[in-house]
This record gives sequence, structure tokens and C-alpha cells, in this order.
Amino acid sequence: MSAEVVVSDLAFRYISRTDWALDGVRLTAHEGEFLGITGPSGAGKTTLCLSLNGLVPNVIEGTMRGSVAVGGLDTRKTDVSRMSSVIGVVFQDPRSQLTGSAMTVEEEVAFGLQNLGVPRHVMIDRIREALDAVGLAGFEARSPFELSGGEQQRLSLATVLAMHPRVIVLDEPTEMLDPEGQVEVMRAVRRIHEKHNMTTILVSNQAEVIVEHANRIIILHRGRIISENTRQEYSKKAKFLETLGVRPTQISQLASMLEEQGLWRGDYPINETDAVEMIRKFILG
Repeated sequence: MSAEVVVSDLAFRYISRTDWALDGVRLTAHEGEFLGITGPSGAGKTTLCLSLNGLVPNVIEGTMRGSVAVGGLDTRKTDVSRMSSVIGVVFQDPRSQLTGSAMTVEEEVAFGLQNLGVPRHVMIDRIREALDAVGLAGFEARSPFELSGGEQQRLSLATVLAMHPRVIVLDEPTEMLDPEGQVEVMRAVRRIHEKHNMTTILVSNQAEVIVEHANRIIILHRGRIISENTRQEYSKKAKFLETLGVRPTQISQLASMLEEQGLWRGDYPINETDAVEMIRKFILG
């Protein structure tokens, strides 16, 4: 399995800061992997996302050490516009990612393609494909400003998907959404990931979301990677996560409490289905 993203000893300090937002980060994301990244506020998660598509340091100034390569391209030597066809980033607030000038959903998705000079007949196919993938087929003539928060976030995802990137990075994509919107967006992400075998990097502090979708979960703290885990390993770190200021899943919190009282043993469940099965086995011996 080839590596799509290789981060080597990455350190970055913003021009207005004295401390390092990232400090010696080493990270590899493989082709088709669904990687989760979590950590407390100020851990450097968003800075890492901005480093992956070259906005750091090409647009956002500061001091950078180390290197980032995505799809074989060195982000320091590649224009951000060129990187957008290899890696797409969806941010927390969809309104910050939409152009604000497009009158229709179709125009919004077309914007990036027009900037790259994509032929019109190819553009039409890509727009249709992207909107279908995120569940917005039939919304082409709607105004982006009339969409719900979840629909706007899925539209942001469609604008990225239309560029045909090899990697998608999602920086807290469901943080500002209601439960229904969260489900809509993550269902679209999962559908895209599986259909295109797309390397997906999800940054989130919503424990249930990251455990449900990511196969490998990295914990970032004070600009450094301090732990790399399978979903099962991550679920067992409920107490550790709480000391960092990161909320574990409610199920793992419950299992941790029961373990302290001698009422739980073995692995922690990663979802409700696992919890029911484990409790059933525990009760029945």
C-alpha cells in the first residue's frame, strides 16, 4: 500500500507567536486509509490541516521545518492551486469555504473547476457526480444561502470532491452542526471514501464520530503526536483522554467506571452494538 501523505519532522511557528504550533510531527497516511486525528484545543490540529494542502507556509507565514509530501508533491515547492487537485480540505464552518458570490449550488461547485480551466463538458459531469455523491442531486438551482448547515457542509464537500483529489482532509466538519446534520455529512464522507477508495483524514473531538469511522486514531497534544491507536486501543484510553481535556465516548466512559469497580474486564466496546454484545456475554458468563 503506497503512502499518500508523508509528514516528516514537521514543525511550524506562526510569525506572531514564540511557541511552536507543531513540533516534530511524523505522520504517514496510506492510500485508501481512513485516519482520525484528535486532541485538545490548541494541540495544533488545524495547523496540521493547513500544512497538508500547502497553505502553511505558502500563504500563512511563519517558520517551518521538516517536510510534507502529498501524492508525491512537496507542499513547499508546489502552488496551492496545484495542490487543490491532489488534496482537498473541508473546514469546520462551511460558510467560510463557500464563495459567497455563487447564486446557485451548481455555480458554487463549478467555481474551482473554472479556475483550473476544466472544459465545460467535463465540468458538467464532475458537478453531477459530486452532488450525487454528497446527496445533493436535484439541488443544482438552489441558492447556497437557502441550505441548512448540514447541506452547506455537504456542498463544501462537493466543491472539494469535484476537483478529483486523492486525499480529503476534514477539519472538525460536524462541530457546528445539529445531530441530523452530523449524520448527513458523515454518511456522505463514508460513501465517498468507500466508493473512491479515497484517503480520508478526519480531525474531530467528537469521540463517537471519530471512533465510528477512523481505522487508526492519532492523538495530538501541544504540537506533538503522543499516541497512535486502533479504535479498540483508543476506546480503552478514556481516563487518559480526560486528563488531556478530550471527551472519550460515553460507552468507554461507562466501561471505565465499571472496570474501576471490578465489574468490567477486557476490551471496551467501540459502539452501542459492541456494548450490548459484550454486556450480554458478561452477564451470561
